Amino acid sequence: MIQITLPDGSVRSFEKDVTPYEVAVDISAGFARNVISAKFNDTVVETTTPLTTDGSLTLYTFKDDAGKKAFWHSSAHVLAQALEELYPNVKLWVGPAIDNGFYYDVDLGEEGTISEKDFKSIENKMIEIARGKHDFKMRDVSKAEALSYYKGKNDYKVDLIENLEDGTISFCDHSTFTDLCRGGHIPNTGIIKAVKILSVAGAYYKGDEKNKQLTRVYGISFPKQKDLTEYLHLLEEAKKRDHRKLGKELELFTFSQKVGQGLPLWLPKGAALRERLENFLKAAQKKAGYEMVVTPHIGSKELYVTSGHYAKYGEDSFQPITTPAEGEEFLLKPMNCPHHCEIYNSKPFSYKELPKRFAEFGTVYRYEQSGELHGLTRVRGFTQDDAHIFCTPDQLDKEFKDVIDLVLYVFGSLGFENFTAQVSLRDPENPDKYIGSDENWEKAEKAILDAAKDKNLNYVVETGEAAFYGPKLDFMVKDALGRQWQLGTIQVDYNLPERFDLTYKGSDNEMHRPVMIHRAPFGSMERFIAILLEHTGGNFPLWLMPEQAIILSISEKYEKYAEKVLNVLENDEIRALTDNRNETVGKKIREAEMQKFPFMIIVGEQEEKDNTITVREHGGEDLGTIKVEDFVKIVNDRISKSLKTFK
Repeated sequence: MIQITLPDGSVRSFEKDVTPYEVAVDISAGFARNVISAKFNDTVVETTTPLTTDGSLTLYTFKDDAGKKAFWHSSAHVLAQALEELYPNVKLWVGPAIDNGFYYDVDLGEEGTISEKDFKSIENKMIEIARGKHDFKMRDVSKAEALSYYKGKNDYKVDLIENLEDGTISFCDHSTFTDLCRGGHIPNTGIIKAVKILSVAGAYYKGDEKNKQLTRVYGISFPKQKDLTEYLHLLEEAKKRDHRKLGKELELFTFSQKVGQGLPLWLPKGAALRERLENFLKAAQKKAGYEMVVTPHIGSKELYVTSGHYAKYGEDSFQPITTPAEGEEFLLKPMNCPHHCEIYNSKPFSYKELPKRFAEFGTVYRYEQSGELHGLTRVRGFTQDDAHIFCTPDQLDKEFKDVIDLVLYVFGSLGFENFTAQVSLRDPENPDKYIGSDENWEKAEKAILDAAKDKNLNYVVETGEAAFYGPKLDFMVKDALGRQWQLGTIQVDYNLPERFDLTYKGSDNEMHRPVMIHRAPFGSMERFIAILLEHTGGNFPLWLMPEQAIILSISEKYEKYAEKVLNVLENDEIRALTDNRNETVGKKIREAEMQKFPFMIIVGEQEEKDNTITVREHGGEDLGTIKVEDFVKIVNDRISKSLKTFK
C-alpha cells in the first residue's frame, strides 16, 4: 500500500500503481469526470500514470490554471496533427500552452501559407480528430531512437533533440500522431469540444531574427461550446477596448516609422494625462518622504558591468555607444537603479539620516524584437515611476509595508480593486541565475513573506520568478474583462549595495551595508496607461480625464455665454472646452460621447436667460438644468470620493 496526501491534508491508502484518475474516483465519481490533469510530488503527471511511492497528489479540472495548461497543451498536439493532415509538407517545431490558449510554430515550406480563410478548415479537422477520443500516451525513448525518428524528416526536431540528454527524452502518441513531448496531457482528445483558430503570425526560429521566419498558429479550446462563445464575446469586448484603437480615437499617442518602432510619441492630450498621473504619484511620494532625482539617459558601460545588468542583459540590449575617445563606451540606460546607487554614494550617510528615498520618472531603453512590440505594452523606450529606498536592516520591515500601502493607494484611486499579490522567490535548482550570497537571499525572501502576511495580502508564492538580484512582490491585477496583468512591483535587494560598496555609519561608529528596496507602483507609464485604457474603456476616473466637460452651444448666438461658463469652470479648476461649431446639438453630443467626455453641458437661450446650464452625463443620463455652481459641486464631490488624500 502507498499513502497519498491530498491538498486538504487528508491521507488515503491505495494499492501500489494506483493512477491519479482512480484516486479521483475514490474521492467522488462526479469529481473524477472533471479531472483532466494531475501533479504528484511537484511533478506534472498524466491521469493514467501509475503512482508507486508515497506522495502528495493534486488533481486539476479545467477551472484550475494547471488544468487549463494541460488542456491547451494537449490541444496544441491536436492542432499539430490537423496541420500535418492538411499541409503534408509541414514541419513542426514547438507548440506550448500560453495564458489564453496555445500556439504551434511550423514551417509550411516554400509554397504553404495560412490565412484567415483557412481557419475554419483547421478547426473542423481538429474537432474531427478530437471526436475520435484518442488517448494521449507517453513513452520514453532513447536519444538515438528520437533522432532516428526525425532525421531526414524534420531538422527542427533534430536540433531540439541534439540538445537533450539521453534518458530525459519522451514521445507522446495519440491517434496516428507522434510528437516530442515532456508530458502533461488530458486523458483523451474527446474532452476537447470547442476550438477556435485566433490568428497567425510570423515567428523566428528560436526567437532569433537572423533565423528563418516560421508560421505561428494561435488557437484556443474549451471543454464546452458555451465557454468558447463566452470567450469570443470577451474577445470582441477586448477589441473595442484595445488601447491602440482608443489611443488613436482619443488622440493620446501615436507611433512613427521615421522615429522608430516601439518609441511612442505622446500627443498633447496624452502628455497631459501622463503629467496628471505623475503629479498624482509625486504628491503621495512627497508625503511619504521621497526626494526626486534626475539621472541621464545614458551611462557608462562600466556602470552596468558593476551592477551585473550587463552580464545578464548585455547581449539583448541596444549596442554600446562609442565616443571619439578610445575604449570609451556608453549604453542607453536600461534601468535606473545603478544611477541611484551612485547618487547614494555621492556623500557619506549616518544611520540617523536613513532611510533615503530617491524617486525618479526615469526613461529607460531596452531592445525588443520587432515581432514582440505591441502598442504601449511592449516598447523600446519607456518611463518607469522608479524609486529606491536605502535603509538599515531594522527599517526594512516598516519601509516595505509603507510601500505596500502606497501601491494599494494607487490601485484604489484608479479603480483596480481585484488583485492578488505574488511573492517571487529564486529557483534553488538554478543558483547561477542569481547574484549574491544565500544568506542575503534568505533574509530578503523572509522580509517579503513576513510583510505580505502582516499586511493580510491575498498572495501566492512563485519559485523561480525573482529578479536576478533579489526576490520581489508583484501585484497581479484583474481588469474589467477578467484578464490578469502584473502592475506594481516591490523588490528587496542586498546585492547591489554590495556591488556598489554602499555604506552608512551605524550607532556603533562602524560602517554598515544598507538594504535597498526597488519599487514602481505603475511599473512603467506606457504599460500602465495601456492597461488603464483597456480596463476603463477610455472612461478614466473623473479626476484623471484630459477634459472633464465639453460645453455645447445650441447656435453661434450663445458662444459668449459658453465662454462665460468655461471661465467659471476653469476658475474652479475643472478642465473643459467649448464646441461652438455650426452643427446640430445631436451631432455634437454623439461626437462628445465618442470622445468619452464625462459631462456634456448644453447652453442656449433659456440657459443664458436663467444663468444656468443643462447637463448630460456620458452614457446618456440627464442631470437636468442646474446652476454652474451646483455642477462644480457635483464634479468636486465625485472626485473627492474616488481620489483620497494619501496619508
